[in-house]
Amino acid sequence: MSLGDDQQTSGGYGGTGQTRTRLPDSGPEGYPGPRRGGRSSSRSLVTVVGVVVLLIAAIAFANRGGGDSAPRDGASGDKPRTSPTSPTGERPVDTTTHGIPTGHPHTQQGAQSAAANYSVALGSAEMFDKSKRDGILQTVIVPSRVAEFSAALDKAYSPDFNKSVGLGEDGSTPKGYTFVSRTTPIGTKFAKGSADSATVEVWCNGLLGLAGEKSTTPVTSGWFTITMELRWTEGDWKIVTHSQQEGPAPIPGDDRASSSGEMAEAIQGYGGLTYAR
Repeated sequence: MSLGDDQQTSGGYGGTGQTRTRLPDSGPEGYPGPRRGGRSSSRSLVTVVGVVVLLIAAIAFANRGGGDSAPRDGASGDKPRTSPTSPTGERPVDTTTHGIPTGHPHTQQGAQSAAANYSVALGSAEMFDKSKRDGILQTVIVPSRVAEFSAALDKAYSPDFNKSVGLGEDGSTPKGYTFVSRTTPIGTKFAKGSADSATVEVWCNGLLGLAGEKSTTPVTSGWFTITMELRWTEGDWKIVTHSQQEGPAPIPGDDRASSSGEMAEAIQGYGGLTYAR
């Protein structure tokens, strides 16, 4: 089925692509941090800013020369006929590669599902492990650009960077602590595309930090939007380019910041989900 076919059969969602996820990475970018009962957060904020600058630079490097993407047609501007967060009824994928959902439909909905699932993978704690990171990139990036992304991120995930988020220089988690890096897609939007290419925006909430009693990089949260240019390749959607910007972010509530133990227990006890448009 082509993207055009999907637009005609998805109950009016096609060009607008607003979504509710059914369905985790927290990308380490754009984290303002939760309220912490008067506790100074300046150190964690400085760390977060450093992370933002480093990874944005890495992504920009990986995206250089990205003019090999397929031409795209504009998507329909029709408004959704139902609530933009209502599910479409499409079944989620039932296959995985390196733990990442794969085999998405060759449709607009499939492209949105792929973008959401790939956002989770690229923002996961596994990205701090070289061997696991390589597996993720081989799964979600178009083959012709894997080497570029891999080289850029190898430089980004450096010993100094690992130390800045509380890890060992080799990316290992200190004994007695739980490292947290999760991204949760809030919704997706199909921006534009053609039969074999799509640009999808994914609005996300993320967590990043080290949960532990004496952690100097406590877990903070942030909001950001990821934009992916995808291409239909080898029977699935794959990433050609990837960029990120802060927000939209809601006004912080008055929730009590959880203890390090509560946060570690939650991270270890609540598993991730598969996202589908």
